[in-house]
Amino acid sequence: MLNSLHLPGRPAETRVVVAMSGGVDSSVVAALLASEGYDVVGITLQLYDHGQAVGRKGTCCAGQDIQDARLVAERLGIPHYVLDYEARFKQAVMGEFADSYLNGETPVPCVACNQKIKFHDLLETAEGLGAAALATGHYVKSLPGRAGWELHRAQDKERDQSYFLFATTPKQLSFLRFPLGDRPKEETRKLARAFGLTVAEKSDSQDICFVPTGRYTQVIERLRPGAAEPGTIVHVDGRVLGRHSGIINYTIGQRRGIGVAAPEPLYVIALDAARREVVVGPREALRARTLTLRDVNWLGDEAFEAAAGQGVEVLARIRSTGPLQPATVSLVDDTVTVELAEGEEGVSPGQACVFYAATGGGERLLGGGWIKSAERGAWMARDDFAAPLEQRPAEAFLAGSR
Repeated sequence: MLNSLHLPGRPAETRVVVAMSGGVDSSVVAALLASEGYDVVGITLQLYDHGQAVGRKGTCCAGQDIQDARLVAERLGIPHYVLDYEARFKQAVMGEFADSYLNGETPVPCVACNQKIKFHDLLETAEGLGAAALATGHYVKSLPGRAGWELHRAQDKERDQSYFLFATTPKQLSFLRFPLGDRPKEETRKLARAFGLTVAEKSDSQDICFVPTGRYTQVIERLRPGAAEPGTIVHVDGRVLGRHSGIINYTIGQRRGIGVAAPEPLYVIALDAARREVVVGPREALRARTLTLRDVNWLGDEAFEAAAGQGVEVLARIRSTGPLQPATVSLVDDTVTVELAEGEEGVSPGQACVFYAATGGGERLLGGGWIKSAERGAWMARDDFAAPLEQRPAEAFLAGSR
């Protein structure tokens, strides 16, 4: 007979580790499971401690958040442990975040944190404690399917976090539980009040929790001092429009703050880290339809090679809050490409392209991968554009301005 977590045995005989960040969501998860009689152990990871970040609203896993998690555990009468993962987090998440920006990419650190810290290191710790499952406060649904555990979008679509979990492996899924997947956020807060938790009205954490002021460039400059080098701002038609102080100050799709005057609206079209170039142009040059991915994770029932080898129809999402759109994922000669039916503006290497099932309204998460490149226009594909600026013929640029 299975309990409410689809595990054998009575709750009292089932140990569950809860990842307690100090926020309302994970605190309610711990309270719910404790109220059902599970043998709950709370674990909080100290991930960073960077001055202003520890006292700012919207952080997690640092400073006051650790104290909040400890107070909740005391209220619930469950054991609670704090593990210092600061060095690991700095290397695996923050360091790669900085390097990604320096390479002209737009990283998604929340995915990396789940992939490399919470669902890897913390999961192993939970197994070592004899737990049958690791529960978190993510808004996503995990359900037993015909080929194993499946991930589905949360009932509360405004809070759905499935995008950030695309890299979760089937093995990890069998050990993870997400008790909030069927609940709206307001119900979670009501439960926190009912349980008498001090975090009931606490603000939600932000996407990039380790950025104290919201300015990621400050974090990058601290982690990689002197790495940002000045360069040129180049129009897609070949004109050099100005200079910049480092490509980390720009993101693809950016409209404001580019630093050059022009009679027409300009957008950041591409970032060339090797040449230290910021390429700008008209909005129509932003739209990409063909993406190349790396490090793809697949959660479908059929093997990825079999499915993508024939071309699999999915619904794709480029940004966590972006729309789902029809797409075809293909695997040819070890290269994974995604053809977007409608295209997407402002696609950047380093972002994630996440797949959902084309049937059933895109509720089931099928995996995803990291964007390696995006074809935006004729000028991006031309061999001439690979030449140094002074050697490129004018037609190489003009192809992108038609």
